[in-house]
Amino acid sequence: MSDLATLKVPGPTIIPLTAPFWEAAAEGRLLIQRCGGCGGAVFYPRELCPHCWSDALRWEEARGAGRLKSFSTIHKPGHPGWLAVAPYSVGLVELAEGPTLLSHILSEAPEVGMALQLAPTDIGGRVLPCFRPA
Repeated sequence: MSDLATLKVPGPTIIPLTAPFWEAAAEGRLLIQRCGGCGGAVFYPRELCPHCWSDALRWEEARGAGRLKSFSTIHKPGHPGWLAVAPYSVGLVELAEGPTLLSHILSEAPEVGMALQLAPTDIGGRVLPCFRPA
């Protein structure tokens, strides 16, 4: 795999709601939201808790530990900027805190159920929350 930092790929769309998540990611940290009403952990960033509809969501740092629920190995990317690193894998990571997120999986041989750890990675000049085997 070539250097992910040199890829010419689109970056995330950052809006005020998601800015804290992306600012933390740039620092190599992973933030999720926690509901002050029901205590549920939430990802992706939202204005209302999907568990109880409270607007008392606050940001907290996740441990970065998780398990691979599912994955796909991409051989023919939808964007030409990713051709240099194909094949690569993306997967659904169930965080220890509960929520699931889609992320780049830094493994030559991902397996469903494998333990993963956050691996902040420079992709196209931005640090993004990727995961590697724990």
